[in-house]
Amino acid sequence: MTTPIPGLQPRCFALVPAAGIGARSGADRPKQYVPIAGRPMITHTLAALSRVTKLAATLVVLSPQDTLFENAVPEFRGARAWVARCGGATRAASVSKGLLELQAHGAQPHDWVLVHDAARCLVQPRWVEKLIQACWDDPVGGLLALPVADTLKQSGNGRVTGTLDRKAKWAAQTPQMFRLGTLQQALAQAGDEVTDESSAIEALGHQPLLVEAALENLKVTWPADFALAERLLRSRT
Repeated sequence: MTTPIPGLQPRCFALVPAAGIGARSGADRPKQYVPIAGRPMITHTLAALSRVTKLAATLVVLSPQDTLFENAVPEFRGARAWVARCGGATRAASVSKGLLELQAHGAQPHDWVLVHDAARCLVQPRWVEKLIQACWDDPVGGLLALPVADTLKQSGNGRVTGTLDRKAKWAAQTPQMFRLGTLQQALAQAGDEVTDESSAIEALGHQPLLVEAALENLKVTWPADFALAERLLRSRT
């Protein structure tokens, strides 16, 4: 596991994988570019991250074939805003390539990386700051998550095959915050099939910190989620 260097303060970088096509959304384009509350979804995500003062920079990882980003987010450029068209076929592949890009920009193994879903466009700066504060001195790092309130059912062929104990169950959210070097090692070992960074860190034998988040920090995935996100975003203004 990557350890901090005595006397050298780590920096925090946000990494936003946005190379997917959002097939489950039913949209006519990659879902990160679907308008919500008058702006492409990803613009809300990046605007929130830009207001987190502890972040040294935000890197967006796009598909090499992406031709929409600059028109969707024309204001995303500058010393704290980087774009890399190096995304892979899976989230893990995109994050791994993004970590290499961060290193090319000078990020070090002991620096913190906060991986955040582009589709969690309702994220608020104070939630990210809460995660940073909780994990700053932690030896592993952690993630925003929410205790599961609903009864969980196991399914098979469209029918219930069992009821799962919801005690001590949490729904993982993002950002997920780990040291660059440790996360790089974890993803290299876990492979491309892990669906979040915490899973890769866990596979190394570590126990990430759970930082309670808000129900509102939902991931826009299904067609109905767009209308809900629209209402929530407009209610803020």
